[in-house]
Amino acid sequence: MTADAKPHVSPQQAGPALVIDSLDVRYGQARAVNGASVTVPAGKVIGIVGPNGAGKSSLLKAVSALVPVTAGRIQFDGQSLTGLSPRAVAELGIAHVPEGRRIFAKMTVYDNLLMGAYLLPVARRNDLLDRVFTAFPRLKERLKQPAGSMSGGEQQMVAIGRALMGNPRLIMADEVSQGLAPIVVQEVYRQLSRIAADGVGVLLVEQNARLAFQLASYIYVMEQGRVATEGLAAELAQSEHVRNAYLGLD
Repeated sequence: MTADAKPHVSPQQAGPALVIDSLDVRYGQARAVNGASVTVPAGKVIGIVGPNGAGKSSLLKAVSALVPVTAGRIQFDGQSLTGLSPRAVAELGIAHVPEGRRIFAKMTVYDNLLMGAYLLPVARRNDLLDRVFTAFPRLKERLKQPAGSMSGGEQQMVAIGRALMGNPRLIMADEVSQGLAPIVVQEVYRQLSRIAADGVGVLLVEQNARLAFQLASYIYVMEQGRVATEGLAAELAQSEHVRNAYLGLD
């Protein structure tokens, strides 16, 4: 998939699902996110790129209510997320695939996947499992295997599968390519693209900007907690600053 092949549709044109407006996040006196605004429409992959310490992961944690918001607002389908608990955010259909996967290593693949469906009726589990197995068939073959004994790529599939088990309307994926072989990265990214095609919004945080530009239709570049620039991926890839600083092109 190339940037040129993606449709030229901005978040504002597609209808927003997640709206982050002028967001501030602090850890003590340190400001991790500084006035950042990001929009994620349903059915679109939106990328956030930037160096370590730019505030990318903190922004996702603020949406999931894992860290407090100092200023600004977060809305999902028009509903404010301010003051909600992480459970309440998940109940709205927001799933978070954290950096480092954070699976339960000693638990089986099956039990890890069920952790993603604990807010839903038991009757829904089989349908959701079928959805996961369609995306990642090898997980069906390893259901009884301890998740920690699997390869890094398979563990990432478990983490994404766990998110899918919540039947989400938005998936936030943080550094899903980290430590994975290129062929596995392509498989994971292909499935994220298919998830978006099913109408799920995908907010993708990637330090590997080349990968983000391949998948996302719209890109936000964060630097020092701020959104330094944003635009359609195909157009932003032509920016001299972005090409030199993030894509390694000249």
